[in-house]
Amino acid sequence: MKLEDEKQPRRLILIGFVLVTLGMVFPFLMVMQIVESTFFLNFLSFAASVAGLFLGLIGGALYVKMSQKDKKK
Repeated sequence: MKLEDEKQPRRLILIGFVLVTLGMVFPFLMVMQIVESTFFLNFLSFAASVAGLFLGLIGGALYVKMSQKDKKK
């Protein structure tokens, strides 16, 4: 198995974590009135949160699948 293949699930999990964090930070900044609440920023926060959640789940599933393949060998 290639080293790049082993890093892919971790990279997806990391990207998902960053997106979910941004989806949490932007609304917090809007509530604290540091950043003005706009429709675009609200939609961007929601989309980042949902995309991060899905990427994290996909990365976690790939990680488990790859670790099970390694145990069978």
